[in-house]
Amino acid sequence: MIAAIGVLIGIILGFVVDVNIPEKFSPYMSVAILACLDSVFGAVRANLSKNFKANIFISGFFGNALLAAGLAYLGDKLGIPIYIAAVIVFGGRIFDNFAIIRRLLIEKAKSKR
Repeated sequence: MIAAIGVLIGIILGFVVDVNIPEKFSPYMSVAILACLDSVFGAVRANLSKNFKANIFISGFFGNALLAAGLAYLGDKLGIPIYIAAVIVFGGRIFDNFAIIRRLLIEKAKSKR
């Protein structure tokens, strides 16, 4: 319940607050946001599987974001687009988690019938 309220507050703030990110930071922010989305989908999956742990979620949320942004920065300094690897990995994990979430929700709906 608390997570749903947090998501709702985040969505409302996203529409109300006008945040402009400089163009030079956009690769870092996009990868960091993708990493955070991966953590959120992982948390939803863990919650549906009844093995959610808040400390794992918080550490993964910020750790993944910092690691992804750091790798994008390192790649930028080396002249190598490392952020593409992060996009592929996190994008794949998001789709995997979504598929598992979908299956868990379908199984839950079937068991309630």
